[in-house]
Formats: sequence, structure tokens, C-alpha cells
Amino acid sequence: MTQVANEVELADSLHKAYNDLKKEIAKKIVGQDDTVDQLLISIFSQGHSLLVGVPGLAKTLLIQTLSQVLDLSFNRIQFTPDLMPSDILGSEMLDKERTFQFTKGPIFANIILADEINRTPPKTQAALLEAMQEKGVTIAGKHYDLPLPFFVLATQNPIEQEGTYPLPEAQLDRFMFNILLDYPSMEQEKEIVSLTTNDEVVKVNKVLSNEEISQFQHLVRRVPVAENVINYAVNLVHKLRPGSTVSSDLTNEYIEWGAGPRGSQTLILAAKCHAVLKGKYSPDIEDVQAIATPTLRHRLVRNFKAEAKGYSVDKLIREQL
Repeated sequence: MTQVANEVELADSLHKAYNDLKKEIAKKIVGQDDTVDQLLISIFSQGHSLLVGVPGLAKTLLIQTLSQVLDLSFNRIQFTPDLMPSDILGSEMLDKERTFQFTKGPIFANIILADEINRTPPKTQAALLEAMQEKGVTIAGKHYDLPLPFFVLATQNPIEQEGTYPLPEAQLDRFMFNILLDYPSMEQEKEIVSLTTNDEVVKVNKVLSNEEISQFQHLVRRVPVAENVINYAVNLVHKLRPGSTVSSDLTNEYIEWGAGPRGSQTLILAAKCHAVLKGKYSPDIEDVQAIATPTLRHRLVRNFKAEAKGYSVDKLIREQL
């Protein structure tokens, strides 16, 4: 009973920390509640996120603010066409004794902002793959562990396609969420203009330490989940996988490739975290539904017929929900 009580107390602490984090982030970020929720779920679930939105929606500011309230080391990498893998990972340099010493690159931080990740060639994009999956990098045959917790939060501009390189499917699959940022409402935009056009410096307080974040990450993994919730999540993925025994007619007609097992795993892990952040001790089907779209939208590939008829991936997912 004592262990269960401790788990419940820890879950309550995470729920309180979530509310405190939201309050601090709101000092600098107006609106974007769903985006903030998904970023926090990603972090407490040890995942990475891709933020897609037009310029000026505070993607970079949001990630910087997040690193401040979490008391984590932060590095921003501006992805450009001439960026090389060594510019991200680091390289071996000759020192005064004429021996090679490894100089760490900006990837060695807790939170990495990969700004405009689709502006760099696939060779450089691929430099992030090992770091995102293994939480480490290999340079000249030597393995180096990255500081934990480790998150890659990447941004992408959807409208300027000239001079960009689409992310490979294997890299997209490494992201837990694909988060779409929308324009603010008129009232929110008035608040943004008022907040950002004066001389006042807004400061945010640190809410969680490195150790507390790690503790909460392990808690999320231990959250119990009912069999019917697992069945629902796996069934949803299979319904969106063409050729499956339960795939719908819409799926077979409009989807070229569906999500793999990582999609099902991510649905359950994110649902666990979503439940705890909302004050529950176990996820239900509503938690799976709440995070299904950002979890699956980048794991599905439409065919030409879907594009011609205007069927978006989000719409196809909503049809199954």
C-alpha cells in the first residue's frame, strides 16, 4: 500500500507541477494551450516534437521559455543549407600536444532547438537520428552520452518550400508529436501586441529541476493502463494502415502507408502522460483520442487520390476517431 500511496502522491505532484508550468509559460506565451500541453507531454514521456507553423507564431520563444521554466541547459541550432554534421555533433581537434581531442558540438545540451530543420540537407538531418534514438553520438568510433534528460524540439516553416529538404520518413517517425500551430484569435493577438511592444522585461520562474523531471518521466512509464485502452489504440493504428484486416475503406482508398508499431507505443505512452497531467491515475479512451492526431499525422502518407480530393491526414484520422 505504501508504494501505491507514493505513486499517487508523485502523480499529484506532477499534476501540480503541470499547472505551475502552464502559469509561468503564460507570462510570455499567449494562447497555444494545446501546443504547450503537447510539448509538456512530449518532455515527460521522453519524446521529441516537431512544431510546424508560419513565421511569427512564437515557436522559438515558446521553446526558449520552456527551457527556462524547466531549469535545463538549452542550445539553439539554426539549420542552413551549408550546415555540416560536425557543426551539430562536434569534431576532433588537434591540441598543443598534437593529439586529437573531442570538442563537443551544440547537441550536448538538455533541450535542442533545431530551428527550421528542413533547410539543411538529409546528410545533416541524419546527424540527429542517433542522438534522438540512442541519447548519444558516435564520433570517430567513440560513443559519447548526451546529458539527460534530452529533447529535440524542431521547428519547420510550411509555406517557404524553395531551398528546403523534406524530412525522411525514418526521421519523422522519431518525433513523438507533429504539432501544428495556428494563427491566434483576434483577442489573443491584441494581447500579444500589448505584451510585446512595451519596455517591460517579463521574467519566468524555474519550476522543475533536472532530477524532478527524470523522476516524473519514470512515473509516466509506470502508470497502469487497462487492456481495453491498449486494444483501442492498436485498433486505431490498424484501421489507418492500408491492407490491414480492420482497415477502413477510406484508409485503403486514400492512405499509401500507415503507422508502424511505434505509433501504437507512442499513443499509449502519450495517453498515460495526458491522463496524469489532467489529474487522473490511469488513461482512458478519451486520453488516446486527445493525442491521436499529433501522434499519427506525420506517420501516415497520403496517396495522390487523397491530395486531389482534398483529404488531409488530419481529416482521415478524425474519420476513424
